[in-house]
Amino acid sequence: MLERYVYKNQKKMRCGYTTGTCACAAAKAAAYMLLSGREVKEIKVITPMGVSLTLPVIDIDIKEDKVICAIKKDSGDDPDVTNGIKIYAQVSYVKEDIMRTINTDGVIVDGGIGVGRVTKKGLKCAVGEAAINPVPLKMIKEAVAEAAESYSYEGSLKVIISAPKGVDIAKKTFNPNLGITGGISILGTTGIVEPMSEQALIDTIKTEINMHIAQGEKVLLVAPGNYGQDFLLNTLNIELKRSIKCSNYIGDTIDMVCDAGAKAMLLVGHIGKLVKLGAGIMNTHSKVADGRMEVLSACAIRAGVDNDTALKILDCITTEAALEILKKSDILEKTMYQLTLRIEDVLQRRSSGKIVIGAIVFSNEYGILGKTPAADKLLELIKSS
Repeated sequence: MLERYVYKNQKKMRCGYTTGTCACAAAKAAAYMLLSGREVKEIKVITPMGVSLTLPVIDIDIKEDKVICAIKKDSGDDPDVTNGIKIYAQVSYVKEDIMRTINTDGVIVDGGIGVGRVTKKGLKCAVGEAAINPVPLKMIKEAVAEAAESYSYEGSLKVIISAPKGVDIAKKTFNPNLGITGGISILGTTGIVEPMSEQALIDTIKTEINMHIAQGEKVLLVAPGNYGQDFLLNTLNIELKRSIKCSNYIGDTIDMVCDAGAKAMLLVGHIGKLVKLGAGIMNTHSKVADGRMEVLSACAIRAGVDNDTALKILDCITTEAALEILKKSDILEKTMYQLTLRIEDVLQRRSSGKIVIGAIVFSNEYGILGKTPAADKLLELIKSS
């Protein structure tokens, strides 16, 4: 059990570890057992955020040419649907002629039963690949390569990650809507799960708002998440300490900013989040509402796009894919203008004239896509303060 805790809303809550960490640990343990011929009862891994974990290895099955074992997922106090699930890894030898044919780096990683398979474009994994996100995939490959190096093994190894209960659990997730079929995704950018209740998160945002105002800031800078904060730092050259992360709670954040006595607020976010404002959706979590493609399609129609293109947008599963269609149709700028009109209307209605409010919408591929009328002035005030 991971003895790492965070305090949320004056409550001590235990952290857990991700499916990605489980897959990495299982693969590492299986590789060591395959190469040594000896059982490994526990395995040590270092997560991307630098936390060292020693995890028990279970369901060990050692054969001459392959080893299977599992790590049990522990989500801590976070209400995760994958809590308690077993993540298995099978590691086996691979013939060198096969490795040359597929031109890989010595470690093949694929998904087995219970790990979803990508069927639509626009996700971090290509169509046909197992839904093992880039960070966990890198963790698995590096862990297996470490085991190979420890035993001076210069051949190639194949890893199959599976989660037998993932087939049923995936039905409770957003995976089917994203075109991921047959199981769960192997996820985790930090390797650690930090529990956070909804009210605790909102309370944390409120505390941060009050802290910024107490420091004399009159114009508050808000970003939904890491994408927004990365954009502020790398594109707009604004230090992260100047911004407030509001997660999915854009509506609640506006309310709290108004009540806290701020003069103005600038919202900077990725289109994947802020497009939902175009439909009046103020909590942008996927479990609450989506509507991204419907909003983009409606805005594109108002901008003059033809019906076939509008239908293509509706079939997209990510906003980046929809933007590519709009760009190719030479209607992106006009569509973003229509979107910012909608966003401006929603922001003004939510803030009820209590503050000056604006928004900047961007994408990773195309940069700044749109600004509401007050955005440039607010950005100037923030940079000069």
